[in-house]
Amino acid sequence: MNDSSPTLVLIPGLLSDDIVWKHAAEKLGNLLPVKIMDVSAGISLTRMAQDFLDQVPGDLYVAGHSMGARIAIEMYRLAPERVKKLALVDTGIHPRKEGEEEKRQIRVNLAYNEGMEALAADWLPPMVHEDRHQDRDLMEALTAMVLRADPEQHERQIRALLDRPEAAQILQEVTCPTLLVVGRQDQWSPLDQHEEMLEKLQNTDARLVVIEDAGHFAPIERPEAVAEALATWVRA
Repeated sequence: MNDSSPTLVLIPGLLSDDIVWKHAAEKLGNLLPVKIMDVSAGISLTRMAQDFLDQVPGDLYVAGHSMGARIAIEMYRLAPERVKKLALVDTGIHPRKEGEEEKRQIRVNLAYNEGMEALAADWLPPMVHEDRHQDRDLMEALTAMVLRADPEQHERQIRALLDRPEAAQILQEVTCPTLLVVGRQDQWSPLDQHEEMLEKLQNTDARLVVIEDAGHFAPIERPEAVAEALATWVRA
């Protein structure tokens, strides 16, 4: 590591914070400077992308999980000359789907009416590989993460996702080395979605890594495997 090393920017997703990227940050911190971003106050994906570009100077390697990956794509769109590598984990590039707003509003209402604990109990299980539902340490850590947020943050992030910018065309224009990572059992952002994304990355060196025995929260369900994929990407 030296003064000219790019900074690795790690971006959490919806209702997420630094615990999702903690293991990767610790493992990769000896290779280059690492910064985990705070998405809790963001009001739009584009605004968060610009804020993060402003907060971290110089060349960047940018890795995002879920919503964070969509922010990473926006960072590339805004400053392709600064984003030297891109990693997109458990995510998608599709626009708003028919009926999506209504479905997301149900959980927004749940958080306001019954509290964040009720939201966590409803939202988290489908996001985690079912074999890990009895992993008390994992589920308690994820639940505590959700409880650190509040209904207002949740609503802001849902609105940011519903108003997400177009991403498919941007992916086709990416020229920096790009890593796609997905949990084999991710039901929210499944493997075939990432295979379609890989097909769009025709203008760069792109690679897809499948994390076995992991759902949508692969970076915390299987932190070693995800960190190793990222380490290979950083070193390449």
